[in-house]
Amino acid sequence: MIDVCLLGCGGMMPLPYRYLTSLMVRYNGRSILIDCGEGTQVALRRKGWSPKPIDLILFTHYHADHISGLPGLLLTMGNAERTEPLLIAGPRGVERIVNSLRVIAPELPFEIRFREIREAQETFDLPGEKDFHISAYRVNHNVTCYGYAMQLDRAGRFDADKAAALGIPKPMWGRLQKGETIETQSGVLTPDMVMGPARKGLKLAYCTDTRPCEGVLKAAAGADLFICEGMYGEADKAAKAKEHKHMTFAEAASMAREAGVSRMWLTHYSPSLTRPEEFMPSVRAVFPAAEAGKDGKTAELNFEDQQ
Repeated sequence: MIDVCLLGCGGMMPLPYRYLTSLMVRYNGRSILIDCGEGTQVALRRKGWSPKPIDLILFTHYHADHISGLPGLLLTMGNAERTEPLLIAGPRGVERIVNSLRVIAPELPFEIRFREIREAQETFDLPGEKDFHISAYRVNHNVTCYGYAMQLDRAGRFDADKAAALGIPKPMWGRLQKGETIETQSGVLTPDMVMGPARKGLKLAYCTDTRPCEGVLKAAAGADLFICEGMYGEADKAAKAKEHKHMTFAEAASMAREAGVSRMWLTHYSPSLTRPEEFMPSVRAVFPAAEAGKDGKTAELNFEDQQ
């Protein structure tokens, strides 16, 4: 199971009823934060989730509406007596930019480690979780910007009858299920000896601040949940979206349909877009499983047979 919470869905500037961009993802006791706009801490508190156990912060890019909440968040994590290292990843310059912001958050009781993303696409694992993969993919904005896709693998079913027929002692079954290779006096036991083919896992895709592009389509393909920027709902703002390298609701809906995702949330609204729901009927005419995101919107992603 993966927990997803859209903490802030605003772009450019916060509003009294809308925080700036941030998303929290939780899996197996670990937490990932994507972007940290102004208001992220308040949104976390409202949700009842703690910032202390955040393992990884991912930045899409370094415009202020995506990173301005970081210094305060780091101080709060430090005041909560966190001591475990924190990994922060983002486009080139991540260490320099974060350390510049830390001028107002200089003393922290934990180490910050950095991963600079340089290639058009990079994939790495969530620390400590070999079955949870994160892909960073470059999008089309007016500065270097990345989207992120997260994939949770699922192993095949354990075949107890086969394990018994092979004479594998029961105490070893659980180790094989966890993917461990076991050396015994009579030979080597490997998981493929008793595990069926891999089953369908879970996929979450996220992007903001981009024009429609092939990178987004590829990363979002088949996602269980696609969270996509919709800066403008109005059809007459298509030219403005192109000029500033953003997206309209209609463009996001077309991408969701083409990528074959199960559902889509819109996010990263312009401050002028006060009532996103007004534009959803036309969006759903293109992609029926579209929803207007809002601060605090939450979902649990479960495997098919656990829904």
